[in-house]
Amino acid sequence: MPNLISRRDWLRIIGIATGASSLPLSSWALDDNGEKILLPDNLLHKKLNKPVTAITCGAGNRGNVYGNYAAAYPDQLDIVGVAEPIALRNERYAQKHHIEDGNRFRTWEDVFKRPKFADAVIISTPDNLHFGPCMAALNMGYDVLLEKPISPSEQECLDILALAKKKGRIVAVCHVLRYAPYFVRLKEMMHNGSIGEVISIQHLEPIMHVHMSHSYVRGNWHNSKETTPIILAKSCHDLDILKWMLEKHCRQISAFGDLKWFRKENAPEGSTDRCVNGCAIEANCPYSAKRIYYDKRSWLHHFDLPEDKSKQGDAIMEYLKNSNYGRCVYHMDNDQPDHYTTNILFENNISAAFSMEAFTSYEGRRTRVMGSMGDIVGDMTGFTHTDFRTGKVTEWKQDSDTHGGGDWRLVADWVQAIAAQDPSLLSSTIDASIESHVMGFAAEKSRKEMVTVAVKM
Repeated sequence: MPNLISRRDWLRIIGIATGASSLPLSSWALDDNGEKILLPDNLLHKKLNKPVTAITCGAGNRGNVYGNYAAAYPDQLDIVGVAEPIALRNERYAQKHHIEDGNRFRTWEDVFKRPKFADAVIISTPDNLHFGPCMAALNMGYDVLLEKPISPSEQECLDILALAKKKGRIVAVCHVLRYAPYFVRLKEMMHNGSIGEVISIQHLEPIMHVHMSHSYVRGNWHNSKETTPIILAKSCHDLDILKWMLEKHCRQISAFGDLKWFRKENAPEGSTDRCVNGCAIEANCPYSAKRIYYDKRSWLHHFDLPEDKSKQGDAIMEYLKNSNYGRCVYHMDNDQPDHYTTNILFENNISAAFSMEAFTSYEGRRTRVMGSMGDIVGDMTGFTHTDFRTGKVTEWKQDSDTHGGGDWRLVADWVQAIAAQDPSLLSSTIDASIESHVMGFAAEKSRKEMVTVAVKM
C-alpha cells in the first residue's frame, strides 16, 4: 500500500521549506464560478501600513477574480477605480468596491487622461486590449497586474518587457499555476533528488468538450485572428509551468494540430444555425446551447444576468437567440485548433511532450515526470511518487480550487511586491514569464509551417 500524506502535512512541509503557512480552503470565499478559494497565508508577508490602491481595467470574469481579493482583504488591496464599457459590469464592480463615480470610466483610455491616482493597474481587458493600457500604465508610473497572455503579438510582448525595465516598474503576469501548491510541491520534488535527474515530462491539458465549445468555438476566443491563438489563450500557462518547474530554457519546439471537428462539413443533418431555431438533433447534441446554458444553467460566467433569479431564464434565452453563445458549434466562424500537440526540447536534453485536447469528459491538468531514480504521476488534486531505489510509493492529496489555489496567492504576492517595491517577491514577473510566450509563438510557427523552430532568448 502506498504511504498517504495529507494535504495538511504537505503544506506544513512546504511552510517549513518556504516560510509559508498552510492555505485554508475557505468556506465563504468563492470565485465567480462558485468554487471555493484557497486563502493565502504566507509567513513572509508583512503587515501593510496602508493598502495598495489599484484601478481595474476590465470588470469581467478575471477582473472579478482578482478584484475579489480586495473585497476579502481590504487592509491589503483597495480597488479605487474601474474601466469597463459594459454598463452593468461597471455598476456592479463599482458597488462591490465602493468606487466613487468620478473614478468610474467607460474605456481604459479614459483612465490615463487623469493624473496618476493609484499605485497600480489590474489589466483584465480582452487579450487584444492588453498592450495599450499596459504601456499607458507603465509610462505614467503605475505597477501592473497583467492577465495572460501578455499580448497576442510577440513584438508587443517584447515592447512591454522593454518599457517595464526602462521605467523600473513591476509587471506581474498572471501565470497563476506557479503559485498553486500542487505545482510548487511538484517542482520541489523535481529538484530535491527524489527522482534523480529529470529525463522527460508528459503534460496534458484536457480542455473538456463543453469548455472548448463555450470558450473557443462560441466564446470570446473563438477566432484566433481577432483574439489570440489557443496555444497562448489557453496554454501559455502550461508552457510556462513546464519551463518554470524545469528551470531550463527551451531550445527547440515542434507542434501539430488543427481544427478537425467543429466545422460546417461535420454539421449533423437537421441542424440549424442556432440551437433554439428548431434544430432536429438539439436534444441529443452534447454541445446544445439550450442544454448547457438554459437547462443546466452552467457556464454562465460570461453572461451578464439580472440578480433576480426568476428573470434569469428570459435573459439566458435572449443570449441564445442573439449572441454567439446560442449558435451551432458547426456553424460558427471559429478557427481555433481542437487538438494541439507540442514537442519541446529544453536545455540538458530534457524533452517534454505537451498535448492540449478538446475532446475529454474531464478537466484538470495531468503531468508525468520521468527521472533517473523515480517518477511522479499527478493530476492537480494530488500525485503519486515512486522511488526506483527503494520501491516506496508516496501519495500526496490536496483540496483544490480554480487554478489549484494560485489566483489569490498571486495577488497576495503582487500586493506585497508593490508595497515593498521588490519584484523578487514575485515568481511571475514579466522578465520570468516572457519565454513561455516566445515558446507559444514558436509553436504556432511550427504548426502552420510544418517545421521545427529554434527558440532563442
